[in-house]
Parts: sequence; structure tokens; C-alpha cells
Amino acid sequence: MTDRIRLGMVGGGQDAFIGAVHRIAARLDDQFELVAGALSSTPEKARASGHALGLPRVYPDYKHMARQEGKRDDGIEAVVIVTPNNVHFDPARSFLRQGIHVICDKPLTHTLASAKKLVKEVAALDALFFLTHNYTAYPMIRQARAMIADGQIGEIRVVQVEYAQDWLSEDIDTKQAQWRTDPARSGSGGSIGDIGTHAFNLACFVSGLKVEELSAELHGYVPDRMVDDNAHIMLRFEGLARGMLWASQVAPGNENGLRLRIYGETGGLEWSQEEPNRLWFTRFGEPKQLLTRGGAGAWPEAARFTRVPSGLPEGYLEGFANLYSDIAQVICAHRAGQAPDPAVSYPTVQDGLAGMRFIDACLRSSAQNSQWMPLQPD
Repeated sequence: MTDRIRLGMVGGGQDAFIGAVHRIAARLDDQFELVAGALSSTPEKARASGHALGLPRVYPDYKHMARQEGKRDDGIEAVVIVTPNNVHFDPARSFLRQGIHVICDKPLTHTLASAKKLVKEVAALDALFFLTHNYTAYPMIRQARAMIADGQIGEIRVVQVEYAQDWLSEDIDTKQAQWRTDPARSGSGGSIGDIGTHAFNLACFVSGLKVEELSAELHGYVPDRMVDDNAHIMLRFEGLARGMLWASQVAPGNENGLRLRIYGETGGLEWSQEEPNRLWFTRFGEPKQLLTRGGAGAWPEAARFTRVPSGLPEGYLEGFANLYSDIAQVICAHRAGQAPDPAVSYPTVQDGLAGMRFIDACLRSSAQNSQWMPLQPD
């Protein structure tokens, strides 16, 4: 890179968790420079948050920011949207129409209808769209995907994925809990939108398979909670592969328990987000092998994202930074009118639409006594 990518941010101000994560990740490889922001839903908080971060340009709202940055010769090239789900669509559209690339937190939007509209916006415009399914950028996840594509476990038969947390086991009054359990802001999906979409995306990304239909049973265990906080979902992938997805935010003893297991005719792979530098590989009839990031048996796909020697832990922040590194390469190639490196991979607006179809199918299935539902209803 010759110049850092000028970056803006919508949301992520005072008391926000994910905004700080994005800011760290974007700077870890020194490829982005945050220069502008509309960091809160009120002008006063937006200004206070922007000044606290020392941003050169602070805006009272995203609409003003999009218009002004689109006019500047030194305006932002990309914007990060880290707001509640119901404030994804309109900011994304506003910046895309100014020719500014969009990096958006998941899920894509808060309704399937608005997700479809956003897909059309992206297709009609020149600006790029990136969705931050950050778990796809862990080194050993990239290796697992490459091993499956290489036929190391044979034709896939079973995909098991779970994402278990316990932090919503009771009614809590925090900023993070409030919007996630409010269907007006989160969308109709609770745990399936917040963490279930991560599990769904990861299973599809690593396996290389698409889910054709599902059967879901959703529950809201906490009294008066208006969205689900636990979900059991049966999956039918294309071909003969079958799977199960469990998403729960009411499972005491689980902190961030994202776990993926994929089994084929000749072998299996197992990975856990809480031990992200390890990938278990088993050939049928042979002992398990432990493959580690940076260790013996690491493939080039993992080595590309290995920052420190083996045995030194890398995890959540580095995974986010890996995704930002790929995004930077794509933006720089776009600057030069070139195609990006084939090794670069990032979640697209189509991946976001698939996640919204997943949420929609889960809600419809659960409402109809777990009836099997296709993910392509229209």
C-alpha cells in the first residue's frame, strides 16, 4: 500500500463494544486511518465521542456525513457501520450512493425485505460492500476450508455447529442487551440473528455447501422477552450432507462457545473459537492429529494470517484484523482498476442475504411447529 485507506465510522461511540474492536482491527496492519465519524444516535453524543477519539471530522448524523464526505477530494474511501441492526440499511445506502465503500457489521439488516433492497443497491453501484463475519478470517478456519476443498475428508456427510453463550440468561438492563432483545432494533430474530448467523455463515463458509432447507424450534426462556434466546435447528445441505445448529444465549457456563465439526466419508475436522489456534483432523481409522497455527502441518492458507510464532496465542482481534487486511487489498485493487488477489476472501452482501434468509426461514419454521422451510421462499 502507498496510502492508508481513509476510513469513517457510523456508530461505535461511547459505551459501544464493537466499535472499539473495529477500530483496533482496522489499525493493526496500518492500512486504514480513521478520519471521520458520526458515532452516536444523538448529535451531542456523536460530537463527544468523536472528539474523545480525536477525529479530524465529527458529524452529528450519518446523512450529513455521507453528503459532506462525498463532496470532499480527501473524503473517506470506506465507512464502517457498527450500529444496531435496524440502522444498517439506510446508512449503507447513503454511503454507497456517494461512491463510498461500506464495511457493515452483521446481520445485513433487520428485515429480509430491506436486505433484498440493499442487494439491489450494491449491484447497481460501483462502491464495494463487505460484511464482517469475522470468524471466517481465523487462520485455522481458512485451513479447514482449504482442506475440505482439497478432499482431505472426502464427501461431506455431517455438519455440526453451535454457538453458546450465557450472558442473557436473565433479564439485564445494559445497552448491549437492550437493543439485542428489542425486535424493533434487532429484527424478529434474537439469538438466531445475533450469534446464529455467525454459526450459519461459518458452517457454509468452511464446508463450501449451501443450506437448502431447515427445521427450527425457537424459544424465549426469559419472561417477557420478545425474541428467541435459544434455537435448535436441523439443516439439509445441498447433496446428501445434513447438519444441526444450536444457538443459545441462556446456556450457563458458556462464554463464547462457537464450535464447528464437519465429518466426511474419510475423515473429520473439529474447531473451537475459544481455542482458535488448534484444528483437530482425523482420518477414518487413525488417531486424531492436532494441527496448530504456525506449527507443523499448517497450510499456506493459515500461514498467510499467522502473525506471531507458534505457541503464542492469536484470537479475536487478530481475526478481525485479518478480515480488514483482505478488505484493504480489495479496496486497493479497486483503486487501481485491478482484480484482487485470488487468495483474498471476504463475506459479501450475498452472504448477508443468505443470513437473512436463514433468520426468516427459522422464524417461519418455528411458527409452524418446526415444519421444514426452504431458504429460497421467493
